[in-house]
Amino acid sequence: MRASVTRVVSFLKSMRPPVSDLSSGSATAPAPRILAVANQKGGVGKTTTAINLGTALAAVGERVLIVDLDPQGNASTGLGIQRRPHQKSTYHVLLGTAGLKDVIVESGIPRLHCAPSTMDLLGAELELADIDRKTYRLADAITALCHRGDPNRSYSYILVDCPPSLNLLTINSLSAADAVLVPLQCEFFALEGLSQLIKTVERVKTSLNPKLSIQGVVLTMFDKRNNLSEQVAEDVRSVLGDKVYQTVIPRNVRISEAPSHGKPVLLYDNGCVGSQAYIRLASEIIRRERELRAA
Repeated sequence: MRASVTRVVSFLKSMRPPVSDLSSGSATAPAPRILAVANQKGGVGKTTTAINLGTALAAVGERVLIVDLDPQGNASTGLGIQRRPHQKSTYHVLLGTAGLKDVIVESGIPRLHCAPSTMDLLGAELELADIDRKTYRLADAITALCHRGDPNRSYSYILVDCPPSLNLLTINSLSAADAVLVPLQCEFFALEGLSQLIKTVERVKTSLNPKLSIQGVVLTMFDKRNNLSEQVAEDVRSVLGDKVYQTVIPRNVRISEAPSHGKPVLLYDNGCVGSQAYIRLASEIIRRERELRAA
């Protein structure tokens, strides 16, 4: 696996503009950048984007934590993390019976950790109904983790894989996040879902998290042989402009195969077009983050 990571690093360093050395140069580690990977429509490549973006960021030296808030737990299994009996998970974090530090596990990929989920999250919304600060449970847990000052639990990026619905789990993610990364499938119905998500982001920004913004929209499952993909991409870019990343994630069989092997596609086949697209996406996100910091 380390050999695969080394190949990814070499590929990243060969790209222009360079994407290494994201740090500000300060001796004090900055607060992590928290990105919620969200779309209430399922099957759009949300989890795939979270784990492969996390892998690419880790490959260039970033310390990354993926927080799995989807009861299906696909981000956890996609990183090869097996569920164990009586395992502490993000469910326990939200209910306050465990801290993030207690549930984080190593993924086997250097500098990439994961806070896994379990099916218990399905009932979390009902259990959170009468709990104080129910919309800030994740935000409070991340704050507590950062204040511990543990170098082994210090991260530059925290990626939150949201469930494919606009429920209390997603609201917790948006309340904790600095920005939202939206994977958008290149199909007609995805456009309707995007408008609904944007409205939700605006409501959360107004009432719960004033710092929240849309970091960007990444077009996924793009098929250049299909006129509809081109039309959807054109429509989204005409509305959202430079919020839409130039990088598009193509339909690719290797991307589909990788989760069954418990690996991100960057490690499963780092030479395929899907892997190269996620590497370019990481480069573009890092460049955008630099611009935000410089502004």
